[in-house]
Amino acid sequence: MTDNHLESHDLPVPITRPLDNQTAAEVTSPPLHDASSPATRKRSHLIGANRHNRGPSEPIDPAALTQALHNVEDEAQSRERTPVGSPSRKRQRIYGDRFIPNRDGRDLQASFSLIPDLPSPATPSKLKKRTPHGELHFQRTEEANRTFSNLLRQEVFEGTVPQPTPPHLSPDPAFSPTSLSTTINDPSRARTPPSNHTSTSLAPASLTPSTPHKNMFTYMSPQHHRNGSSRLTPHGTPGSRRAHRGPNMDPTSELYSTSPIHFDSQRLLLSPKKTPRAVSKVPFKVLDAPDLADDFYLNLVDWGSSNNLGVGLGSCVFMWNSGNGKVTKLCDLQDDIVTSVSWIQRGSHISIGTSKGLVQIWDAERCRRLRTMTGHTARVGALAWNDHILSSGSRDRSILHRDVRQPDQWLRRLTGHKQEVCGLRWNAEDGQLASGGNDNQLMVWDKLNANPLWKFSSHTAAVKAIAWSPHQHHLLASGGGTADRRIRFWNTQSGTCVSEIDTGSQVCNLAWSKNTNELVSTHGFSQNQIVVWKYPSMTQVASLTGHTFRVLYLAMSPDGQTVVTGAGDETLRFWKCFNKRERDGIGGEGVGSRMERLNTIR
Repeated sequence: MTDNHLESHDLPVPITRPLDNQTAAEVTSPPLHDASSPATRKRSHLIGANRHNRGPSEPIDPAALTQALHNVEDEAQSRERTPVGSPSRKRQRIYGDRFIPNRDGRDLQASFSLIPDLPSPATPSKLKKRTPHGELHFQRTEEANRTFSNLLRQEVFEGTVPQPTPPHLSPDPAFSPTSLSTTINDPSRARTPPSNHTSTSLAPASLTPSTPHKNMFTYMSPQHHRNGSSRLTPHGTPGSRRAHRGPNMDPTSELYSTSPIHFDSQRLLLSPKKTPRAVSKVPFKVLDAPDLADDFYLNLVDWGSSNNLGVGLGSCVFMWNSGNGKVTKLCDLQDDIVTSVSWIQRGSHISIGTSKGLVQIWDAERCRRLRTMTGHTARVGALAWNDHILSSGSRDRSILHRDVRQPDQWLRRLTGHKQEVCGLRWNAEDGQLASGGNDNQLMVWDKLNANPLWKFSSHTAAVKAIAWSPHQHHLLASGGGTADRRIRFWNTQSGTCVSEIDTGSQVCNLAWSKNTNELVSTHGFSQNQIVVWKYPSMTQVASLTGHTFRVLYLAMSPDGQTVVTGAGDETLRFWKCFNKRERDGIGGEGVGSRMERLNTIR
């Protein structure tokens, strides 16, 4: 057969020349297969077998050859094709001269019969200790750090810690740093820098920035010390400083001590430590207060001396008795809204400020209105009692003094603020009135004088939080709003700021404890917490959270142990923050133990 005849059958692989006795026909492999593929070898075997069965001169049957090639192609196509070459054999992992165990794919538990790592009942596994977080742990840590610092200072310097030169002494040439030597009357130590000044021109040791004059790394025998050396070392015992010879008979001498620290340090460690006071982080009672306004400039919660809590909700005022849990609706203003509530210091009278600028006085026992007073042209957001004098602060920027015994509507008008008056507190002992306004001003008024005694402008936001200290005369605390976030303490006798602290959030209310020298503050943006502070160090005793809105309202129980907070989340929460006074001799549970049953105030 000729090549033309083979091409007429559309073979996928052309045969270049006829087959003879010496060589077989070259048949190239089909596409995507190399010459060593199984299909090529099988096709070559079939062609060779057909040629071997025929004689040397017998021609190739085209039909048989075509059928054989079709069979090979069909078989090759039926197999799974891969775009890459035949997979190579996986190399055996070869390691170097070191033995590196290969644990891939091995079950160590089954291969070595390992015991499962399960806790035994006899030896229970140790659980990880949780790191305590809270004010109590923080106070203990701080106390331990202070004790360690004092102990280290006592051991190293023995109470003679070098102090830097005060700024007011630096201009004096006699005490200038260039004229001072680094040693004080110690010829054994080199002077740096060298100085020719005598020791008479040197400042006291407590005022110089030099190092201690004692050589802490040199041991000196007592005999050497008695022979006239003036150097003192921390290792010298009291017996070594004795002027006469003989045994030391002092039993408290460090010569006989088996402790590595001095007796002063031992007394410091053995002195009784004051246990930090723990405050519960959970309110012991929560009351629902529907329609409790979320308004920073209002004062809607107050706790009276008769143990009744007054709350303004919308147009109504409700009273809640903490002894029996009874709720009483005092009044409903119908066409007006309650904007402030304040109890008289002693008695059952309560004053109510309204959005129309009226001030009403009610008898809480009889639920009867006694009188209505006018004078303001805008809402009354702040009220304060001083015996029979009732002061009211309004959005019309004025403060009115009213004598409730007289028929006159008001006694005196105070005009000092340029915006709404939102904070008002009387100091009954000193006869001073403190007022705060939305103009960022804090003013102190002496008795009923029309002109302010002091004007404080340090706050950079509205001043609503005001509280007088019951433990110290002329001490006033004030807190600023969102842009200020600071609590400042003022001496109203000298008109100076005593101290201040940045709380990190809006200060809404302040109240001093009646029993201890502490105060509580409530906050708004952005943490909504209640913080108990220790004065004057202003360390946090506790930080209480639970409200989801700004804590705008604060009142304290008559016994001074419980505080109630209100927020725009329409809840009142009761916290046991302070302990009773020891001189009271009353049951220690306070108001919280008598609160029962009630879960809603309306």
